[in-house]
Amino acid sequence: MSLKRNILDLRRRKKEAQQGGGEAAIGKQVAMGKKTARERIKAILDENSFHEYDLFVEHTGKDFDMEKKVLHGDGVIIGTGTMYNQPVCIYAQDFTVAGGSLGLMHARKITKIMDHALKMRVPIIGINDSGGARIQEGVNSLAGYGEIFYRNTEASGVIPQLSVILGPCAGGAVYSPALTDFVFVVENISKMFITGPSVIKTVLGEEISMEELGGALVHCEITGNAHFYALSEYECFEQIKKLISFIPWNNTQKALRFPTQAPTFPTSIEDIVPSDPHYPYDIRDIIKAISDSSDFFEVMELFARNIVIGFGRIAGNTVGFVANQPMYLAGVLDCDSSDKAARFVRYCDAFNIPIVTLEDMPGYLPGVDQEHAGVIRHGAKLLYAYSEATVPKVTVIIRKAYGGGYIAMNSRHLGADFVYAWPTAEIAVMGPEGAANIVFRKEIDEAENPAEMRKQKVQEYKDKFANPFVAASKGYIDEVIEPLETRARLIHSLEISEHKVDKRPAKKHGIPPF
Repeated sequence: MSLKRNILDLRRRKKEAQQGGGEAAIGKQVAMGKKTARERIKAILDENSFHEYDLFVEHTGKDFDMEKKVLHGDGVIIGTGTMYNQPVCIYAQDFTVAGGSLGLMHARKITKIMDHALKMRVPIIGINDSGGARIQEGVNSLAGYGEIFYRNTEASGVIPQLSVILGPCAGGAVYSPALTDFVFVVENISKMFITGPSVIKTVLGEEISMEELGGALVHCEITGNAHFYALSEYECFEQIKKLISFIPWNNTQKALRFPTQAPTFPTSIEDIVPSDPHYPYDIRDIIKAISDSSDFFEVMELFARNIVIGFGRIAGNTVGFVANQPMYLAGVLDCDSSDKAARFVRYCDAFNIPIVTLEDMPGYLPGVDQEHAGVIRHGAKLLYAYSEATVPKVTVIIRKAYGGGYIAMNSRHLGADFVYAWPTAEIAVMGPEGAANIVFRKEIDEAENPAEMRKQKVQEYKDKFANPFVAASKGYIDEVIEPLETRARLIHSLEISEHKVDKRPAKKHGIPPF
C-alpha cells in the first residue's frame, strides 16, 4: 500500500512540475503563437523518444523574496532522445516559468546536458526562449552564462551544436547561440539583441521596434547571425530534421550514407549557363543538376547572396557546396561573402564533409566601402579556411576566375585535390577589358582609331588568356571537361579521396584573420 501511495505521489509531483508556469502562463504562450517547451521538444525528436532529467530541480535564490517562489524545473527542460533513431541531447527554456530567465540552477541543468552530449559524442540542440539573466540572482546568473559559453567552445568542432531561437534572446543570452554551429529563427517569434529598444532609446535617443532591431529577418538578411529562416515553428523543426540528416553525429564519424539517386533537375547542365559571359544564371541550378535527387539544402540563403553555401549528396555521400552566385553582384567576393564561405568551409572540415567548390566570379569587390570595411582581413579568412581544410576538396571552374578570387576559391595553390574547368572557363589576373587597357595602353592611345584598336586588343587578350588551357598547360587545372562530365568527375574524385591523409605541421592552433 505504501508503494502505491509513493507512486501516486510521484505521478502528482510529475504532473505539477510538467505544468511549468501553470495554465495561465501556458495560455499566454499559446496566445503569442508559440508552442510550449515540451511541445517543441516532442516535435523535433522521434516519437516517444524523449527522456527528461532534473524535472524536480528548483532555484536557490533567496533575495528579493525569491525563497517564496516555486519555479518548476527552474525554467528549463533537459533530456535525451533520438532523431532518425540516433541519440541526441536537447534542452528547451520554458518561458512560462519566470520568463525562462536564467538562474544558477537553470544554467547548471543546461551545462549538465551539454557535458553529457560532449561525453557521449552526440549533437546538442538548444531551444532558446528566455528573458535573459535572472536579475534576482545577480552574479550567479552571469556565472551561469559563462559556464555555458565555455562548454560551447569546448564542444565546438567536436559535436554539432544547434541553437533554435523561439522567443526573446537578449544580453548575454545571445552569445551562446553565436558560439554554436547553426542558428534557426522564426518570423515574428525570434528576437536577438545585446541591448533592447528601451535601453537604446535611453542611451542614444533612438526609437526602434524589437522586430526592426533584432527580428528573424534582420539576422538572416543583414547581420548574418542566423543560418535558417522559417515562417512557422513547424517549418523550423522540419529544417532541423533535414540538417541533421546531412551531418555526422561527431567529428570522428562521417555523415550517414544514403542510396545513390540520379539528379532530377529538368534542365540539362549544358543549357544552364548562357553563352554570353556577361549574362547571369542561378548557380543553384548547377548544384541541383549534379546532386543526388537534385536535393540541395541551402545555408544562410538570405545573407551575402553573391555566394551560395549548403549541403547536398553526391553518390549518396554528403558534400558541402561553396559556389559563387552570378545573379548577385556577378558573384564577387566581399567582406560578408568571404565570412560566410570561410565559416562554412571550416565547419565542413571539422566534421569530415568533403567540399565541392563551383567557381564563376570576377574577383573581389572594389570600392572605398569594402576597403574601409576590412575586405583584406575578411577576404583572407577564405584563403585561411581553404588552406587549413584537410577534407577532400574539389573545384570546378565554370566561367570567370579572375585575380585573387581565382586563388581564394579553392585553387590548386591552396591545396585543392582536384581542379576541373569547363571549356568556358576564363582564368586570368583580371577581365579582358581591364587587362587590355593596361597591357596595350600605349598601342591603344597611339592608334588612329583607339576604340577599334581597343576592341582588337580585348579579343587578342581573350584568345590568349580567357580560356582554361593556359592554366591547364601549367598543371594548375587537372582536366578540362565537358559540362555533362561534371557529376561523373565529382563522383570519381570523391571516391578516390575517401581515405585522404593530409598531415600538417604540429601546432597548438593557427591564428586565423578574425
